[in-house]
Amino acid sequence: MKRICYLLLLVFMMTSCMTYQGLYNIGLKNVERPEDAKERYGESKIISFPEGDKTKYSYEDDMIRIVWYPSTTQFDFTMHNKTDHSIKIIWDEAVYVNENGSSGRVIHTGVRFIDKNYPQPPSVIAKNTDIEDLIIPADNIKSESGPYSGWIIAPLFPYKANTKKELGHLTEKYIGKEVKVLLPLEIQGIINEYIFEFEIEDFEVEDIWQSP
Repeated sequence: MKRICYLLLLVFMMTSCMTYQGLYNIGLKNVERPEDAKERYGESKIISFPEGDKTKYSYEDDMIRIVWYPSTTQFDFTMHNKTDHSIKIIWDEAVYVNENGSSGRVIHTGVRFIDKNYPQPPSVIAKNTDIEDLIIPADNIKSESGPYSGWIIAPLFPYKANTKKELGHLTEKYIGKEVKVLLPLEIQGIINEYIFEFEIEDFEVEDIWQSP
């Protein structure tokens, strides 16, 4: 009897500590440019390509080529300046628009979390060079107090739960939703607002891990 009770307790402890998690597949669906951008920067195209077991997306015109790598908390990207002039990313005018249509400022690589609301100098991409950077919604950066005090980054969308059923309920309402990233790019004194529109395509359970 004691052995049965011990086994039941062990199973309960193990299952209560298990957490299901996964990853959203987020596709680049459209890019808005200024009305006269076609005359200045040519035709544009969105390209999808496989990388491992995922599909990645890039955007390209005669000015830039940018590849996006969305994760659970941020949008990583690599941008190539295709022109013979420097390009500036005007960070203080960059915006993230969430699935509810609410917009807010962002931070990028090198900005301390405590400085998330302070002005950010532009990043300069020299002609025919690349830059690797990331975008985090400033509103998702929070300070926690208590025994484990510190800064945390809230996820873009919920991606963990104690059961598969709970995880399905949490994630299903985000499938098909759209989010946007506005990046103002300045070249030769002209600011071009690029709006990258992403769609949450689906959610894949990635693994199961045990909480400490």
